[in-house]
Amino acid sequence: MTAYSGPVFDMAVKQFDVIADYLSIPDDARARLLMPKRAVAVSCPIHRDDGTTAVFQGYRVQHHLTLGPTKGGTRFATSVDLGEIAALAIWMSWKCALVGLPYGGAKGGINVEPLSLSRRELEALSRRYMQEMIPFVGPHTDVMAPDMGTNEQIMAWFMDTYSMYQGQTVTEIVTGKPVSAGGTLGRREATGRGVAHLVRRAADELNIRLSGTTAVVQGFGNVGSIAALELHNNGVKVIAVSDHTGALYRPGGLNIPKLIEHVAVRGSLEGYSNEVDLDPAGILSLPCDVLVPAAVERVIDAKLASTLRCRILAEGANGPTTPEADQILEKRRDEIFLIPDILCNSGGVVVSYFEWVQDLQRFFWEEEEVMRREYQVLDRAFEQVQARSRKDNVFNRTAAMAIGVERVRGAKETRGLFP
Repeated sequence: MTAYSGPVFDMAVKQFDVIADYLSIPDDARARLLMPKRAVAVSCPIHRDDGTTAVFQGYRVQHHLTLGPTKGGTRFATSVDLGEIAALAIWMSWKCALVGLPYGGAKGGINVEPLSLSRRELEALSRRYMQEMIPFVGPHTDVMAPDMGTNEQIMAWFMDTYSMYQGQTVTEIVTGKPVSAGGTLGRREATGRGVAHLVRRAADELNIRLSGTTAVVQGFGNVGSIAALELHNNGVKVIAVSDHTGALYRPGGLNIPKLIEHVAVRGSLEGYSNEVDLDPAGILSLPCDVLVPAAVERVIDAKLASTLRCRILAEGANGPTTPEADQILEKRRDEIFLIPDILCNSGGVVVSYFEWVQDLQRFFWEEEEVMRREYQVLDRAFEQVQARSRKDNVFNRTAAMAIGVERVRGAKETRGLFP
């Protein structure tokens, strides 16, 4: 029996089972590696603007603290449940271990549609959630960050709430803050820049010249829009993009800077143009050189995996590909080069780590230094994944997850089981 359930958690379990079999991990060692150390569920009541009281369900899951404090985003979305949050925490553990960060994985969230809240209500809910989490988090226990539905402002409210209870400013309790509140230069762009950088590395691996190639980006939020802009700046024609309001397609390439300006004003792609509208359901199956799913989990299923027409699949989102789809992609690995999610979108947590380090030291770097260090970490991880893939003749996801799981397992075995 387990407290966790749902399709996203089941997916994380299936992925782990594949890696555990590949690594020949004994059955009695698997549950300790997989099951989260701690899960917290809280009720978050707030006063609505109309005078009524509303209660929202919140969660935080800390997967393991073997290598250091846990680290992970906080999601505000109607999809949030304990199983989804647990799965995301597990994936964050493998991600942090893969890129060599001294963290375990964590994730949190509130089941809410943030766009349904006024700014005052959003601040009240953000502060209440952090208030409920204070007994369970800390700069050396669990460090929060933004995720889907949250942003720099919400991180600033989190930090301020925690600091008020501590009686001093504790900037290192969250990352992804505004620079004016102790954030680091380059954090907002870090995940999208990392996706584009790893696409460049994959293109080099395949002897593909990126300039003049085509890309499709599903999800035009922070990750997708920055990845699209970076690819655009590298001469890639981004022919299609989408968000929750619709999709746009232009075979000759979209004007990504103008799209970003539109979204900054309107909040979504809606209303940009009627001439280039596309059915969002068809965006992932468009022929392109680079496909970036940067929205939500489980968008590439077995049926879609068999029809993908890309050369590089760069997973900007967490868990966009189901285990059943992986079986097909593994057979197609000579056709499609996969950059798995725990590598592809790890630039965000890498620069979050840099922000945490800078906050602890009260010493801040220039943006060029942040980017240089980010790319250095991503390059090392990319090369390790490719070396493992070639050595054992395995799928890139298998290689990446195996490295992460092995590092967590090694640390647990070294420390031993207490008491």
